[in-house]
Amino acid sequence: MGFIEYWKFQQQELAIRWGVKGVSSIEKPRHDFVAEKEIKDPVTGQPTKVFSSPERLRRQLWQIPFVIAAATALGTVISTCFGIEIFVSEIYNGPGKSILIYLPTIIITTLQPVIIGVLSEFATRLTKYENYETEGEYETAMTQKTFVINFVTSYLPIMLTAFVYYPFANTLVPYLDVFSLTVKPFAENEKQMRVPNGGFHINPDRLKKQMIYFAVTAQIVGQILEVVLPYAKRQGFSWWKKYQSKRAAKRAGKVSDEASAFDAPEEKAFLNRVRQEAELSEYDVTSDLREIVLQFGFLTLFSIIWPVTSVSFVVNDWIELRTDAVKICLESQRPTPLRSDGIGSWHENLEFLAWVGSITTAAIAYMFSNDGLRPDGTPKNLDGFTLMITIFLAEHAYLIVRFMARYAVSKLDSPSRQKERQERYLVRQRYLEESFGELATRLGQPQNGIASLEHVNRRTLEEEARASSQMGADAARPEKRFWLRQRSWQETVREGGRLIEHAASVPREEKKVK
Repeated sequence: MGFIEYWKFQQQELAIRWGVKGVSSIEKPRHDFVAEKEIKDPVTGQPTKVFSSPERLRRQLWQIPFVIAAATALGTVISTCFGIEIFVSEIYNGPGKSILIYLPTIIITTLQPVIIGVLSEFATRLTKYENYETEGEYETAMTQKTFVINFVTSYLPIMLTAFVYYPFANTLVPYLDVFSLTVKPFAENEKQMRVPNGGFHINPDRLKKQMIYFAVTAQIVGQILEVVLPYAKRQGFSWWKKYQSKRAAKRAGKVSDEASAFDAPEEKAFLNRVRQEAELSEYDVTSDLREIVLQFGFLTLFSIIWPVTSVSFVVNDWIELRTDAVKICLESQRPTPLRSDGIGSWHENLEFLAWVGSITTAAIAYMFSNDGLRPDGTPKNLDGFTLMITIFLAEHAYLIVRFMARYAVSKLDSPSRQKERQERYLVRQRYLEESFGELATRLGQPQNGIASLEHVNRRTLEEEARASSQMGADAARPEKRFWLRQRSWQETVREGGRLIEHAASVPREEKKVK
């Protein structure tokens, strides 16, 4: 939680330093926005295109079935592969086990990208259907839908292991024989596929191995898919294109139809470089934010399983920072610079993950003391009431720490913030000087910058107030004339005293009659 609050501070610090503070309040209209009607803005008086809030709310309610569908589809695939993996690795003892152990990985590698692609396309269409007026609102809605998909995809396997496999494995194992159909062609007899009645033992290292995979192996695979594979693909495509050009040039009587054939000699090198850069893929900043947020989720939700997770992520981020720099400079198109004063709605996702992490960390710490097993290897009995109390205390401890972190960070200062306050002070000072200068001019006194303020005193202000009481629309109001009639505060005191003495001298009977 301290990191999130400090990042808020650092985010504002960078926005001030780079001169982009407050630019998020300047919304860019969406070209795809379709208005229902056009009304006159009550503030500006200009015609404004609007879309009714009830209709947008009705469309936004489709997010609920979308979330349910996304969680169901991805959860079904991941849960099925999870069950097959347990059956093959811990129950099946037939031939081909060393090969069948990779079957769940093959299934999830094949089906999961297809389902994610379909859900992402549906999320894009749903966000467009919600018909947002500005690009900022559209990006926020799309980010939240993407976060839901990635949350289920990334964290569900470990959650199934921690909160389903360990506590309920002995109860669910008899029902895993449904997955015997996947290995039946490889089995020699029915005994090899039979679920043991009392011989099944929970693997205490399973959760830690999964966490090591997501913290180390998955990061390495991601780097290969993100850096090495696109580079090899681009080099292969470039070689094939040159090969095709050479074949075309060797053909007799055939004039090359390439655009470079008509380039001026002095411009050829430059235009070749431009064409090569135009063929590169665009750099996606959103994917980097998504990776970092998901990495932060693994750290907050499950780092208690394998405490070296943070060290692994530091090494990975050190490498990825440099590979991303290479991608921006050499392997992608030059990104279009966009002014921004923060990471947008991703910050809300970080806060959500921190809150969920306070719950999962407390639950895992309670459930897996002594690896969650008794000395004989059987799962220990979990007390639901104690688990709820543990979660309740952990969540409230999180709220207290968040309050303390916010209070501590709010007291921090920096040269950039001091400079900003100084600029605001100078603006206010300049405004006061100009205002008093205009007042001195109206009173017929000379105006020489700051020196003109010396001629503005209490007497001149009182005289101006008396003069203004005799003119203008407000002069007809009796209370205005009363308060502006006195020349000085001494006259105001005397007039007030006179009214009080007069009110005190009036008999009570006369007051009642009045």
